[in-house]
Amino acid sequence: MACRGIRGATTVETNSRDEILSATRQLLGLMIRLNDVQPEDVACALFTVTRDLDAEFPAFAARQLGWLDVPLMCSYEIHVPGSLQRCIRLLIHWNTSKTQKEIIHPYLKDAKRLRPDLSVLPPVDYEELERWIEDYINTHEH
Repeated sequence: MACRGIRGATTVETNSRDEILSATRQLLGLMIRLNDVQPEDVACALFTVTRDLDAEFPAFAARQLGWLDVPLMCSYEIHVPGSLQRCIRLLIHWNTSKTQKEIIHPYLKDAKRLRPDLSVLPPVDYEELERWIEDYINTHEH
């Protein structure tokens, strides 16, 4: 089994705790769902935010999803003038038998422009995704 990376990103409209957590839960939930990630197979996860986001640690969203034993870290993304703002990025190091080509890397909302080559997912039904996240939380509570 190899350790592979899953990358993804999303954006928020405002620097608010609720919006950062909601967007991060959606991104992580989609990464889990699309790639069939089990928390016990995750080596670690790294969350970055642009410097205009400081209302909450995005890694807390993973704790809300029940990832209590997974090592998590938050950091700032390098600021480049003119780069995408209010952006949350996530890199999961994950033990899997999948090949790199089989891994789906979701880029949501305005973050699609970061990797248009990886942003050819079907449109995300965010209401349905929220229901899936709630079910996931209920089945992964400790």
